[in-house]
Amino acid sequence: MSQASPAAQEFILTLSCRDTTGIVYAVSGLLYQAGCNIIDSQQFGDVQGEDATGLFFMRVHFAAPPHLADGATLANLFGHVRQQFGMDARFHAVAARPRLLLMVSQHGHCLNDLLFRVKSGQLAVDIPAIVSNHTTFQALAESYGIPFHHLPLPTGADAATKRAQEQRIEALVEAEQIDLVVLARYMQILSPELCAALKGRAINIHHSFLPSFKGAKPYYQAHARGVKLIGATAHYVTADLDEGPIIEQDVARADHSLSAEDLTAQGRDVECVVLARAVRWHVERRVLMNGHKTVIFR
Repeated sequence: MSQASPAAQEFILTLSCRDTTGIVYAVSGLLYQAGCNIIDSQQFGDVQGEDATGLFFMRVHFAAPPHLADGATLANLFGHVRQQFGMDARFHAVAARPRLLLMVSQHGHCLNDLLFRVKSGQLAVDIPAIVSNHTTFQALAESYGIPFHHLPLPTGADAATKRAQEQRIEALVEAEQIDLVVLARYMQILSPELCAALKGRAINIHHSFLPSFKGAKPYYQAHARGVKLIGATAHYVTADLDEGPIIEQDVARADHSLSAEDLTAQGRDVECVVLARAVRWHVERRVLMNGHKTVIFR
């Protein structure tokens, strides 16, 4: 038998608990005693400021010996430390490729960007399905050999119709064992039920003009006001529209020489980059939830 590759025995431990003394010592000491090799370790205690949560966060990338190289064994090994500190601790195999469901409406720049990043090896994920309420990007999905699911929503659809469509999405998530849903400019408001079902595993992207410029053609509205700074925000999906915990944001300068079309193109470029970063950090287990905020270990 051939030996397992190093990546097959590498894991990422993410944890959070109340901040106190001895956490790093306990975690690193236990990994050392178990024969694990720590490759990278980062930690953060949210203990300063009026809005501090008092929580401690840690991400440890390590290599485990063969007899410990599965998540269940490692979780059992950490049982005492988990109980001692009241930790939410999770182990993730580096070799496991997260499974993504991409959702899109009629703006395909983010979809196209993510598909290229996966195809070129820049993003280590699998995409078993693409969902859309339109057929605009069916040919694009087929060019990558990815099943395309057209789940239409009639204009002015009532709540029952929307919920029925969402239940088909939920069934697809379960059938395909989806780890992360990415709203790559999917222009539909998700119901509280779907938001709850996808809590912590659905990411949305939008321009950062909210609440100043919303509705149709926000970049055209911004151009009419002569904005000098445009940006994008990627965040987790919650029932509070566009107010979920922020993962990443970025901006680009604008000036009077840009037409509304130029501004739109520039904004879409920023959206692509911001969404790609957010997705990559999520699948690399670099994002930890901290109440209404996030901790990002880069």
